[in-house]
Parts: sequence; structure tokens; C-alpha cells
Amino acid sequence: MQHVRFGATGLKVSRLCLGTMGLGSSAWKGWVLDEAASIPILKRALDLGITFFDMADWYSLGRSEEVVGRNVLDMARREELVLATKVFYPMSDDPNDRGLSRGHILDSIDRSLRRIGTDHVDLYIVHAFDPETPIAETMQALHDVVRAGKARYLGASTMYAWQLAEMNAVARANGWTEFVNMQCQLSLLYREEEREMLPYCAHAGMAVTTFSPLGRGYLSGAPPNARTVHDPYLEWFGDPIDREIARRTAEVAARRGVAAAQIAMAWVASHPGVAAPLIGADSPSQVDAAVAGAALVLSDEERAYLEAPYRPRDIINDYNLVRRARALAE
Repeated sequence: MQHVRFGATGLKVSRLCLGTMGLGSSAWKGWVLDEAASIPILKRALDLGITFFDMADWYSLGRSEEVVGRNVLDMARREELVLATKVFYPMSDDPNDRGLSRGHILDSIDRSLRRIGTDHVDLYIVHAFDPETPIAETMQALHDVVRAGKARYLGASTMYAWQLAEMNAVARANGWTEFVNMQCQLSLLYREEEREMLPYCAHAGMAVTTFSPLGRGYLSGAPPNARTVHDPYLEWFGDPIDREIARRTAEVAARRGVAAAQIAMAWVASHPGVAAPLIGADSPSQVDAAVAGAALVLSDEERAYLEAPYRPRDIINDYNLVRRARALAE
């Protein structure tokens, strides 16, 4: 497994990162794997050289951090691992047990560290932008987390480029720790981050990690499963242009003699703006397939053919997801 420099930092990470939303507790969401079924996936990732693991306190409401932390720390030395977790989403009905307030951040990092079983995370990520908390409050609290040695680096996810730039500007003006990473959605079906987010990150020396390389499974060519059938993001995909992109992905895959999912993964993994794509897996064989896909080298002609049908589309982020969900409810 190749290791790459994480943006402008001195940190090196495995070329792929294992996303762990699907590992933890089926009591949280029916498609999530319980611990016994999660262990073989974590082991296979480590066996293939993946040492970068992306967690979140919200995944299985903490159970995912416990499952991932306990098992990877049992299989590998702490110094060999790059562990990331996130904060933002509600962990209970308590109105203060969510968001990016100082209190929630400081409480959440301690709870995450206890669940994972480590004294620090390598990367602490805000899961989304919090419009209800002053940016200065959030950035000072995150800086204090770093100063306390509980996190080595800071990252952000799921926001507009101007929000990320403003948060970093506030940190810079006050001498606080800035974000070094942006985690955003990117696939052949969703390329809106190429407009502003990726250029900003390149300008700022920030490492970009990406999720959903298969367009929430739409590009896999597989029938809907227990996860995708309930995925609200999947409502964004499926119009004639998306179907044409999926058809071309399958066509290129057939010519290569590989699965469509591997072609979709290859496109993201070789994207010039991406440091380390996140992969998800429901089985060890899916880890194998993702790693094989990331190793494929697409020709310039293949990339152009896959990209040609794309057109601008609505931004997918938490604001728009909530707005759309409310509209559907009405």
C-alpha cells in the first residue's frame, strides 16, 4: 500500500482510508454490521496495508468507535495507525449534546478517546458546519483540543468552501490551529466540489479525503441493498444523465474485464485533487475490490469518456439535505 503526504503537513497516510460508518451496531441502523462481522473487514484492511481509519462519534452512537478502536489497536501498534474521528451530530436528545459549541467539543473528544481506547486521535474532524455557534468559539475549542494533546491535526467535512475558508481565517487571525483536511463527497456522479472546494484546498495546502466514490452505490451496478434503499442522498441520483454515466462506467469496466465499481473507484483514486479516498465495505472481499479498483490506471481517453456527460447539479450538503427532507414531508 502506497503512503502519501497529508497535504502540506508532515503526516503520511495510507493511500486509502477505511470509512467505518457501516461497522458498529445493527441496533443503530439495520444495515450496520455488528462487531463479529466487522472484525474480518478491519483485519483485511490492515492486511492490505490500510492504516488510516475514519470514525465518528455519531456512527452507531459511539459503538462504532468502540468496535473499531478496540480491534485495530489489538491488531496493530498505535504508532502505525492514523485514527480519525468526528464531532457534530446529535448524540442524545440533550440540546447541548450536538453541534460545535465549546462544551460539546470538549466533552465529545474525551468521550471519543475513551471509546476508541487511545489518548489522542491523529485527526479530529468537524462533521459539518454549525450555523448556531460562533466560528471563533468553535475554532478556539478545537485549538484547545490540539494544545491538550488530544488531537494532532484538525479536519472539516460537509460544508461550503466559503465556510471552510472563513473558519481557517478566524483561526489564523487568532493564532489558533487551522484545518489541514477537508472530507467531501466526490464521484463520477457528483463533482461539484471541483468548482471551489478542491481549488481552495489545493491553494491552502489542505489534504482532501473523499467519500461515496460509487455515488452512494449507484455506480456499482449492483441492485439496491438494505443500506442504499434507505439512503436519502440517493434521491439526488438517477436521472438520464446519471444513467448514461453509469452505462459508460459499466462499458469501460466490461472492456477492462473488471467490475463497474472498480472503474468508479479508479476515477476517484486518481483524481489530482484527492489525497486519500475513503472506502466502505460490507465484507473483506469488498475491501479487496476497492483496493484493486484504486490500483487501476485509467487512460486519458477513458477518463474523458466517463466525464463527458456530466453537468452541474445541486450541491449536496446538510443544508440541502434537511431542506429537501422537509419539503418531502410537507
